[in-house]
Amino acid sequence: MGHINLTSPKQRTPTRKWQLLDFISMIFFAIVLLFFLLIFTPLGDSLAASGTQALIRSNAADPKQRHALVALIEAGKHPTIESCSGDAVDYMPCEDPTRNSQLSREMNYYRERHCPVVDETPLCLVPPPKGYHVPIQWPESLHKIWHENMPYNKLADRKGHQGWMKKDGPYFIFPGGGTMFPDGATQYIAKLKQYIPISGGALRTALDMGCGVASFGGHLLEDNILTLSFAPRDSHKSQIQFALERGIPALVLMLGTRRLPFPASSFDLIHCSRCLIPFTAYNATYFMEVDRLLRPGGYLVISGPPVQWAKQDKEWADLQAVARALCYELIVVDGNTVIWKKPVGESCLQTQNELGLELCDESDDPSSAWYVKLKKCVSQTSAINGDIAVGAISKWPQRLKQAPARATLIKNGNDVFEADTRRWERRVAYYKNSLNLKLGTPAVRNVMDMNAFFGGFAAAISSDPLWVMHVVADRKPSTLGVIYDRGLIGVYHDWCEPFSSYPRTYDFIHVVAIESLIKDPVTGKNRCNIVDVLVEMDRLLRPEGTVVVRDSPEFIAKLDRISSSLRWKSTIHDKEPESQGRDRILVATKTYWTLP
Repeated sequence: MGHINLTSPKQRTPTRKWQLLDFISMIFFAIVLLFFLLIFTPLGDSLAASGTQALIRSNAADPKQRHALVALIEAGKHPTIESCSGDAVDYMPCEDPTRNSQLSREMNYYRERHCPVVDETPLCLVPPPKGYHVPIQWPESLHKIWHENMPYNKLADRKGHQGWMKKDGPYFIFPGGGTMFPDGATQYIAKLKQYIPISGGALRTALDMGCGVASFGGHLLEDNILTLSFAPRDSHKSQIQFALERGIPALVLMLGTRRLPFPASSFDLIHCSRCLIPFTAYNATYFMEVDRLLRPGGYLVISGPPVQWAKQDKEWADLQAVARALCYELIVVDGNTVIWKKPVGESCLQTQNELGLELCDESDDPSSAWYVKLKKCVSQTSAINGDIAVGAISKWPQRLKQAPARATLIKNGNDVFEADTRRWERRVAYYKNSLNLKLGTPAVRNVMDMNAFFGGFAAAISSDPLWVMHVVADRKPSTLGVIYDRGLIGVYHDWCEPFSSYPRTYDFIHVVAIESLIKDPVTGKNRCNIVDVLVEMDRLLRPEGTVVVRDSPEFIAKLDRISSSLRWKSTIHDKEPESQGRDRILVATKTYWTLP
């Protein structure tokens, strides 16, 4: 009888506890089941895709959403990155007229590059314009391009009578003229040849300031002179875009408040044809910047105002006074064209001169030029300037393979130069023969080397019908001067910012050690995200263009995961058998897609 009384209310409490634990266990197993469904079944992919697309649509407005999207892309758990809107086909983040128009006009500050912070940059893929065609191949592209690839008639309407360009059915055609040479660049260059050794290899690198559609630089290629043409994004809409579409080296750039992003003594020839740069303004600051960039013994050509120009007598007199103060040799004044030759050796600038010009302090590095303010002083020559002067440096093409004096600025520079040259000859042979890359074919004209060092990659493909834009990171050893001494061209840049070029301007982008471009060399931490760098590469790359990346196996695997978000088709390859190290190679092709 006593045993019956064991089931008292207090004694039934363990039964209620068991029921509660059973309920908790059921919830736990349901969560586990849901986890496996999300990870291993299409249901998870579908939910993730819908969530990620919401992130894509909101990423530009909400930095937290943007960071979340980038994290998903890095992890490989993502759909394709959404395309930008149709009005963004020519999007240039650092040369945005709407934003930059709010800035100061003083010294054309508003026309220089001004980049948005990353969180204000939409994470989307820039689409091609409606009717876009794969570009016409070189050398035919020098003379005509597809109209629909950049359907802007403003230049043709305004400058057609000067021979800049004309619309002809489905094409823009380029007769080769310019404001100061309406009869064509060929005749104008023939005139300059009377005074300058354009042929023969003594001159190789040239800078064309305010270049229009770059016909001057395009036709100098016939004499093996490699011209980097630049102009701002201004009222002459898309002039640099036209130049690059033609296959001519060009860059969006403005001579305003900062040094141009090139090392000292880079160019054998600097040319201005009605570029309207006020060389003597601000105590001749702009002339002194030209002097910094011009190689000793190099030539400066100015055609147009103020050279013997009506109502500009004072400006013309001031220009001559600056040239005299710097001991430039006057070669000729022919009509509205003046040609000077820069002296070789130490600056002859007197302590007292009619314009009050002064030498820069010895602490000033004349080759420091990434976001460096213009100096109101004359850059001092270095001990090696005589060795790199026009006439002292080897002629083209011999200078390409010879270690220049500036290579010694790097420890064991001559040995490193020779080893780098041999290494890239092996690597390029492997690229062409084993990876079947299109280098050397008409499909590849505009090439970029994002981490160029000494320019060995370009030297190994110099016989191909292409040109290479070398990029040297501002945080890396300053080797860009060596690249120019070899007879090649390039620019300083930081890949945590967008590049100053229009979308769809390069056929082939090559980069070694891409991870090093985003890391702080001191802390080793990432300064920016690789996803943003790859999206910028996609903006620069033409449809059906190629990306080649060499890096560690781990980072290459990461890039391969990300590449599908960019709509790239990628493959991973082993390095060439003769090379040391752990490199692997990612080869990716940008697919040709359009807006619906």
